[in-house]
Amino acid sequence: MTAFLNHFFKQSVLLLSSAFTLVFTSAVYAENCKLIEASGNAQYPPYLWREPSDPARLTGAIAFMAEDLAKEVGIPINLAYRGPWGRVQLEVAEGRVDMITGAFFTHPRTEYMDYIYPEFQGTRTAVWVKKNYPIEFKEWKDLKPHVGITVVDNSFGQEFDEYAKEHLNIEEVSSLNQGLGMVSLGRIDYLIYEENPGHAYARKQGITNIETLEQPVTSQNLFLTVSKKSPCNSAQVKEKFSTALKKFTAEGRMAGYLKRALDLWEHQGAAK
Repeated sequence: MTAFLNHFFKQSVLLLSSAFTLVFTSAVYAENCKLIEASGNAQYPPYLWREPSDPARLTGAIAFMAEDLAKEVGIPINLAYRGPWGRVQLEVAEGRVDMITGAFFTHPRTEYMDYIYPEFQGTRTAVWVKKNYPIEFKEWKDLKPHVGITVVDNSFGQEFDEYAKEHLNIEEVSSLNQGLGMVSLGRIDYLIYEENPGHAYARKQGITNIETLEQPVTSQNLFLTVSKKSPCNSAQVKEKFSTALKKFTAEGRMAGYLKRALDLWEHQGAAK
């Protein structure tokens, strides 16, 4: 009986010690999170693009949301341009950027960053073609006979990414502007990209001879993510953001942010 009690006591001490360590570590992380260095995809209107008057800054619907989130959680967010989208993901993996303000879920990304739930926006990824181009698209395999493009370092959901790599002929270009132009000129069969950013760039460039096919490639959600190496990656901080996102979703705030962003994009133009 004595041996059992000693074992029970030791196990209880270990459990309490582990729990204390987790709470203490999380508290330290939360205390060290005085400023969140954030970034995102800078070629992503109406969600994000570079501020023409200050190209080091990002503006758009997500930037408007980040301003309100910072006030809600009580932690300043510095949303800055940190290079092309692929570079931003590397900066987060290395812990030099704390947060990505808008990323699709893929399993490889969970190796270096945590996703904050719930999502803040749903998106549709489309097949972009020149008007009246003869592509019948109902499912992914319908794209096999054609040659497509997308923008480098983009993901449209892990399942489609893996299927495209294995079965489709999709090349990468450096920018959405380039991709839209190639479709418009008939130099490529199709472009894979999201609807809202594609329409925003097409309007800005005055491209009117392209369209999206009715069937989407994927429907994905945008999330906030936090680097596993960030001092802001604590249970308390993530819970603050989760609570704020639930509130913003219930209030329908993203619709207002998008309207403001589209108006700004139309009248402002993106930095080159």
